This record gives sequence, C-alpha cells and structure tokens, in this order.
Amino acid sequence: MKLKIKLPLLFLLVFMIVIFSIGIYAKSTIIGKVPFIQTEIKEKYTAKYQKNADHVSELYPDMEEINDYLKQIYEDQNISIILHNSDLSDVVLSFRISSNKSMLTNYWLPVKTFDNQIAFFMEIESPITIEDTLLNPEYFQILLPLPSIICFIFIILMIYFHFNITKPIQILNIGLEKISIRRPFAPLYSKRKDEIGDLYKRFNEMEGRLHLSRKEQTDMIAAIAHDLKTPLTSINGFVELLATHKNLPEKEKQEYYELIQKKSKHITELISYFSTFTKEELELESIDLKPVEALKLFENIAVEYETELSGLDYELTFKHTFAANLFLMIDEHMIRRVFGNLFSNAVRYGGKQELKVYLNGYTQGDYAYFQVEDNGAGVPDKDIASLFLKFFMVDKSRQSQNGGMGLGLASCKSIIEHHGGEIYAFHSEYGGLGIQFRLPLVM
Repeated sequence: MKLKIKLPLLFLLVFMIVIFSIGIYAKSTIIGKVPFIQTEIKEKYTAKYQKNADHVSELYPDMEEINDYLKQIYEDQNISIILHNSDLSDVVLSFRISSNKSMLTNYWLPVKTFDNQIAFFMEIESPITIEDTLLNPEYFQILLPLPSIICFIFIILMIYFHFNITKPIQILNIGLEKISIRRPFAPLYSKRKDEIGDLYKRFNEMEGRLHLSRKEQTDMIAAIAHDLKTPLTSINGFVELLATHKNLPEKEKQEYYELIQKKSKHITELISYFSTFTKEELELESIDLKPVEALKLFENIAVEYETELSGLDYELTFKHTFAANLFLMIDEHMIRRVFGNLFSNAVRYGGKQELKVYLNGYTQGDYAYFQVEDNGAGVPDKDIASLFLKFFMVDKSRQSQNGGMGLGLASCKSIIEHHGGEIYAFHSEYGGLGIQFRLPLVM
C-alpha cells in the first residue's frame, strides 16, 4: 500500500484509538467519580454559604445591616446574592454579577428568625472556577491517566515512523554516501510496495546506470583506441617500408601510397562517426518538442521507407491501429532519425537477398508503440541485452564489411529516453530482429 494512502489511514486509526480509549476510560472511571466529586464540592460551598445565611439571621431584622453585609460578600467573593421573601413572591435584596448562566451553580439557603421561623430564602449564584474543576485534586487525579494513554499511543506511532520511514531513509543516505563509480555497492533490498520500496528500486537502477555509464565510457575509449590503432599501425608500417626501401619500383610505391590513403580515409570516417554521435548527444539537451499526430507520423514514415526499400528490391509491410487526433510531444527530426537507424540496420545486417521488413504501430495505455522487424539473420540470445550499448557490434568482422561503429542503436536509445519513452530488442516472429519503442501520448 502506498504511503499517501497508508499514512492518512494510520492517523485516522490512531485518532479512533485515542477517542475509543478516552471513551472507555471515561465510561469506566470518570463518569462514576465525577458525581461524587461534584457532590463534595457542592457540600463544601453549601457549608460555607450557610455560615453567611446564619450571620444574616443574627442581623435580622436590621435590613440596613443585612444590606451592607450582603453587599460586602458580593464584592469580596464575586458571587450573586438574591434575598427572597419567605414565600418566594418577591425579591427583597439583589446583588448580581455578570456571567453566563450555564457557568453558575445555584445554592438556596433559609434565613431564620430567633424563634426558628423562616424570614427569607437566600439564593446564591456562584461561578464555576478552575480551582473547582481542572485544579481540583480529585479531578486532576482521575484525569491524570489520559495524557499517559495518549503519550503511549504516540510513542508507538513514533516507533512505527522510525522503523518504517526514518530508518529506511537513513539506510538510503548511507548508501548514497558509499556509492562509488569505481566499486559496485550492494543493492538495497526491500519487499515494500510503497514509495519507500520504489525509492530503493530507483536507487538500485540509478547505481546500475552509473556503473553502466562508466563501462560505456571505458568501452568507448577502448573502442576508439582499437579502431584508430589498426589503421594507424598499417600506415606506420607502410611509411616505414617506404622510408627504408628507397629503391622500390614506382608501381609498388604507388600501391603503398594508395593503401596509406585508404587507411587515412578510414580514420577520417571513424572520427566523423565519433563527431556525429557527440553532436547528436549535445542536440538532445535542447530538443524542440512539438505536438505531432501519431497517425500522420506513422503513415509518412511507412510511405517514405516503402519507396526506399522498394528501390533496393526489399519489401516493407506495415499496419497500425492509430486513431485520429492522438498526439505525441516529440522532436520529429529526432524520431525520424530513430526510424532511419532501425531501417538502416535491418538492411545492413539483415543478411538476406529477399529481405522483408515489417512496421507496426498501436496504442496501449498512455503510450504509442512502434515496432520494426525483419526476417533476416537476427541476433544471438546472448547479444540481445547488449544491442543498445555504445560501440557494441554483434560481429566485429561485419564492421568492415557493412560499415557502422555500433552507435546507431545507442543513439536510438538516447533519443527515445530523452522523449520519456523506452526501447527494447526481441526475437521477431518473422525470424530476424525486432525493435520496439514507445512514446508517451499527450493526454
């Protein structure tokens, strides 16, 4: 499950566990104890206010003294005091504070005369204070376990995050620090199917590409050195022969000069290949992407190469399932170069007089797929995976016969990947080699 789904579900689960735990605790502990605590608090204040009522009884019937006394209590204790007559039909005195009625507690106390008769009923409205609730030792004692429960749940959550997110990222950082272009690093293994697992997979792929890039660079230098060394050795041999044998017949000298010229031309061609490939790689950094209809691109390519192959006495068969108004965001010049390399390879290495080439196009998901296949000699299984490596040749002996430097398919791979696509090689059902590449559709 992806983290973008897992984490919200996890937080929802934690929230529900917290609420459920609080509910269970409240039902089993708080609800049972609160009424007793409230009763104790009310009894405490009732006893306190009863003393005030008893003092009013002592002052009775001097109403002026009673008024001054109740006013003093009102100001000192910040409580409302309403003195009602004995049948509650009229208010004798009233001192009220401004407060929300829901935040007041009412106390009714009788004020008796010396002969134990009820003279007044004294109503007191007392605000509920913090000291009576949160700071009350009894309340504090029953509420104390709640933070502990919540802390325990969040500690479990922190442990989960450490082992499932923080630690895997730390391992990845350590891997990044140890990565070296000269020495392979043990792949990071993870069974996870979420973003962390994808990150490990991408890291391994990145390291693989890094080492592949270094190998390609090493192979490129070796290939350049090898391909230049062979003709240069011949040239040096002929020059030395001409320098040491000054009396050679003119005809023989001319033959040597022609061989030197031929080898020099070959070196020039090699340098031209390297220069062209480097130029193409630089052009890829500034490709000009424009919307191109897949159907029209396919049909134009098919018509162009059907004519070209027909002129070589070869046959092109093509089919597609592209619908109208399906667009690719591509540099058309670059993509045409890919098709050119693929058709050129089919002709150059097909190895058949009655060569047939097959072009197929279709869409699947968000991609347009193109396939170029032939009924030629094909490629051995062991070489399929190496076809897109720079300077790779299936048969080195064919290089001199057919031309090429093993850069065509490597160039195709670079172009397709710069367009956000992928390219593959496979054994064609027609007997030869098949190349398939895909390009993202504009959605």
